[in-house]
Amino acid sequence: MASAVYAPEQVAYDGSRHPQGDWITDTAVGRGAPTCGWQAPRELDTLRRVSASSFLDRTAPLGAGDRIEVKVLGDDGRLSGTYVIDSDGSVALRGLPAIRAANSSITELTAAFRSQLLSAGVGRPLQNAVRVALIEASGASVAVSGAVFQPGAVRAGDRSPESRIGLREGAVSGDDNTTRTIAGAIRAAGGVRPDADVQRIYLIRGRTFAEFDLSGFIHGWASRDVAIATGDRVIVPSRTCFDADLVRPSPLTTPGIRVYMSNLTRSANNNAGAAIGEKTGSLPYGTRLLQGLIAANCVGGSYMQSDRRAVLISRNPINGRSVVVERDIERLVRNANRDALNPYLMPGDAIACYDSRWTNFREAVGLVSQAVNTATPALLLDNAL
Repeated sequence: MASAVYAPEQVAYDGSRHPQGDWITDTAVGRGAPTCGWQAPRELDTLRRVSASSFLDRTAPLGAGDRIEVKVLGDDGRLSGTYVIDSDGSVALRGLPAIRAANSSITELTAAFRSQLLSAGVGRPLQNAVRVALIEASGASVAVSGAVFQPGAVRAGDRSPESRIGLREGAVSGDDNTTRTIAGAIRAAGGVRPDADVQRIYLIRGRTFAEFDLSGFIHGWASRDVAIATGDRVIVPSRTCFDADLVRPSPLTTPGIRVYMSNLTRSANNNAGAAIGEKTGSLPYGTRLLQGLIAANCVGGSYMQSDRRAVLISRNPINGRSVVVERDIERLVRNANRDALNPYLMPGDAIACYDSRWTNFREAVGLVSQAVNTATPALLLDNAL
């Protein structure tokens, strides 16, 4: 395996009779070099590690956009009502100064409201003088980095208007936003790459972090997702090697990918003529090159068109290098070891199909014939004059 190659199937083994050489230049790996590795992110050294239970055994703190219901004992409706936490993380009861609500729990916010009302002389010194309940947990803005396809700032947990809580039901209390989680944030960042280490995913909140094993979402055993809050960070380390188990739809991966296709042949002189439309390039995650070639109408046809070649243009996300792979389509179809030569398609890959040698020969003969047919009348006319 070469360091310039992302998937093992991108390298044609000796004796496969598939073209290679000019299309790809490999950077050799030293003999005995490990194919997989793992290293904790260095930025964690400056943070305090806590147990996973400190995040699992409590609800996510409140954040901007969350809707809460406040009821004040003995109030005639002036203070009680539904409130939305502002973008700066504060919330203000009617006629009172705003207080900090973001990154607080419901219990902490209730105590803050009770203390504020007592200080203002509008509350009673009773334990149940103020009641706060969460109506709807909004989406959270978090940062996702590491072995994901689209690292950066994402929104996790945003709802469509039809799925908003409390707008049609009336008075409700409590919410479980199933997409405002680590897995939801990872999917919003394009899903994990095949080199991701899903057994060691880090959640950073403030100056603390915890490690979570979410491999159960891939392999089918129990895994508990974790609720996130605005300002959290998610880091997905890389194992620096390809894991085919991660190349399929799952709670941690993208359900589908977009692949660019080109099939400009004699029989199809434009992509529309080859029945390549907008939906053709949208494929399920886990699709291999041969399946993509069939979607692009590059496989089959007459014998003269069967000896065709295809090119896959991809990019190694680990080192950022582009990779170009060429395959003989008919050999790929007939070879019993096709899986070793049939790479998985990644988001943003491109497929191009080239004419067979017979088609190229026919085009050359046609070009010569056309030139002769064009020149003959001119010669006859010149002789006549």
